[in-house]
Amino acid sequence: MRIKTMAEYAANGETPEVLFWVGCASSFDQRTQKITKAFATILDKVGVQFAVLGREESCTGDPARRAGNEFIFQMMAQSNIQVLNMYAVKKIVTTCPHCFNTIKNEYPALGGNYEVIHHTTYLQQLIDAGKIVLKDGGAFKGKKITYHDSCYLGRANDIYEAPRKVLEILDAELIEMKRCRSNGLCCGAGGAQMFKEEEKGNIRINTERGREAVETGATVVAANCPFCMTMLTDGVKEAGKEDSVKVLDLAEIIAESLK
Repeated sequence: MRIKTMAEYAANGETPEVLFWVGCASSFDQRTQKITKAFATILDKVGVQFAVLGREESCTGDPARRAGNEFIFQMMAQSNIQVLNMYAVKKIVTTCPHCFNTIKNEYPALGGNYEVIHHTTYLQQLIDAGKIVLKDGGAFKGKKITYHDSCYLGRANDIYEAPRKVLEILDAELIEMKRCRSNGLCCGAGGAQMFKEEEKGNIRINTERGREAVETGATVVAANCPFCMTMLTDGVKEAGKEDSVKVLDLAEIIAESLK
């Protein structure tokens, strides 16, 4: 797949429909790169004109701010805003709730004002517009799926329905965990916990969440966040179910079911 950069569009005097903000995990983590490829495949198949920043994209600064380093956050944010404003970017779609939350809610105070959409909401919009059509008897028909609400999409931005509506079209059975929606349990990686040594306690949060997911009897755990993906995969392994329970991002699920 050949994906054009914003620089290439600008060189031709063109502007793409959306900028796909890839994010750190989705760029460098081998497992999460599959989510990036799946989402790009969907955009390509349904005919959305999109671009990436490529080497001009850097971390949003979210982990730095959560860890308390405001100086580094401001440096990273201002650098990104400069690039985005240079290309007159209006609409951004990202597969990471952390990037989504930071660019949408925290960049405006520094002069970065954009329409920012998380990919689960964007997928729902494409479905509602009739652009995403699934094949009959898709790979997930009749399967039991449980969905994990990530903190930065759910509690931080109140987005609960869009991901579930995306799963609805699969003709699968959605089984909710006891702790879901605004009462959902964090995967254990938010607030820069992904990058620091764990503190003393009785049980790892991702082990607890993995157990809750497995106990639903679902064979697929649907995620919407690269950090959650890592933590839930480890949690399911800890429960000894890595062979029978798959952890997949919604983009991967839809990409596999596309006509």
